[in-house]
Amino acid sequence: QVRLVESGGGLVQAGGSLRLSCVFSGRNNILGWFRQAPGKEREFVAAISWGGGGTLFADAVKGRFDISRDNDNAKSTMYLQMNNLKPEDTAVYYCAAPQSWAAVRTWRGPFGQGTQVTVSS
Repeated sequence: QVRLVESGGGLVQAGGSLRLSCVFSGRNNILGWFRQAPGKEREFVAAISWGGGGTLFADAVKGRFDISRDNDNAKSTMYLQMNNLKPEDTAVYYCAAPQSWAAVRTWRGPFGQGTQVTVSS
């Protein structure tokens, strides 16, 4: 059974940094981060391929966020390094394992339980 567990969220001031982690129990070429702000739909943030050679970022986070992953036989751990955070980055952040690059931006789940990121101004 696929299992996704996020951690690392918290409260940070604007301009600060946070590093999120996601442990994926399984093997999947693509792992991705998504977020959902209050009153808004869930949106794509970033994705990465198995070896890290392929990455994709939403325009809103390009140049500020970085994505990486470590893999072993049983699981992958994916990271989202978030720098220069803005109040509009406030959201619950989720990870997922999209089945293709074509499906990444519109992936509908499953997702993990999420981790809250709050950026104060």
